[in-house]
Amino acid sequence: MVLGRAEDFVLSVFDGLLDPWVLIQLGIVLAVLLAGLLLGPLLERRLEPRVRAIERQPRLLRFLALVLRRTRFIVMAALGWIAVFLIRAVTLDTRSAVVMGAASLVSAWVVISIVSRLIRNRMLGRLAAWAAWLFIALWILGATDEAAELLDAAALTVGSTRISLLLLVKAAFVIGLALWVSVGLGSIVERRLAIARDLTPSLGVLLGKLFKIGIVIFAGMIALTSLGIDLTALTVFSGALGVGIGFGLQKVVSNFVSGIIILADKSIKPGDTISLGETFGWIRSLRSRFVAVITRDGVEYLIPNEDFITNRVVSWSFADTKIRVDVRFGVAYSSDPHEVRRLAVEAAGAVPRVEAQPAPVCHLTAFGDSSLDFILRFWVSDPQNGLTNVRGAVLLACWDAFKAAGIEIPFPHREIVMKTPVKVTGAAAP
Repeated sequence: MVLGRAEDFVLSVFDGLLDPWVLIQLGIVLAVLLAGLLLGPLLERRLEPRVRAIERQPRLLRFLALVLRRTRFIVMAALGWIAVFLIRAVTLDTRSAVVMGAASLVSAWVVISIVSRLIRNRMLGRLAAWAAWLFIALWILGATDEAAELLDAAALTVGSTRISLLLLVKAAFVIGLALWVSVGLGSIVERRLAIARDLTPSLGVLLGKLFKIGIVIFAGMIALTSLGIDLTALTVFSGALGVGIGFGLQKVVSNFVSGIIILADKSIKPGDTISLGETFGWIRSLRSRFVAVITRDGVEYLIPNEDFITNRVVSWSFADTKIRVDVRFGVAYSSDPHEVRRLAVEAAGAVPRVEAQPAPVCHLTAFGDSSLDFILRFWVSDPQNGLTNVRGAVLLACWDAFKAAGIEIPFPHREIVMKTPVKVTGAAAP
């Protein structure tokens, strides 16, 4: 039956080609396609400088760039619809199905190719675009019922279940659409909760992750139910999947559970400055599997969540972001230690990143071999901006203050004692 309908459709197409008016419309369609191929690149080159001049609105710039790359198809669609209007206005003949069908197909491709760019994965986006355009092409040609029957005829029966290509196509479309919408909605809610002022950063991330996971599972269940699949039949499969997760995906599940624990107990949060092993930096984001940590040199480390549970983590900003920094130095014995302490405290207080409260303090720690040894202690509230640079700034401030006051920074001296007399005589250079 399906083959008979397909044969009738092919015969009707060949019969239509014998009509002179159909051949004329095919010639018009060919002329429109050639005009689009010739005029499209010229129009694109003329409009590109104006589009690139829009820099303050990046979203509008990206949208116009997508439209600009499809200029030839837009020209084809516009010329096609102009041809349909002129045919009906001049000849008063409404039989312009060929030109109208071609214009509709090109217009549909322009819209679908732009909308499909919302899918970040390029391969999935192209696949979705071609699938959507093929469906619209069949709908325009009036062959959707024949295509559905053809796909439904190719089926495989497993037990009491009949699986056809039509069912697989519907399942791929429904499940893909449901997951795409749920993931997009979950990402939007996750970003909103992460920046909510009424919630702590850890709680916002936790609620966002739970909402995203829940809506994806709910969308999957709705998609399967809409296809007529009984969810109770998946009980055995879910049990086998649980066993597989327990053995094969142990690390993945461990990192996922560790991430939930980290978010629940609020031990770390985005923006915290931490040290884990040899890694020192601040937390950029918390993910379901890892924590993104950025160091001062711009390197981003993706540390598994399990490491934050099993290893010792040094948090520089768990309860308070203020930390104390120590700077050690020495001065000559001829210096007044009271004056040295005062100058060091004033120099440290003049550095912008040093906190006024608690105030910097300076103590004499030892009478060294060649210097009076001091320790200067001060507090900073932004350790994520680095500690070595603030130490250097304080030492430079102390150097300027000591130099202005005439206080010397000693260096080791060595004396050589000769037990036997040494006679020094002058000799002419060779």
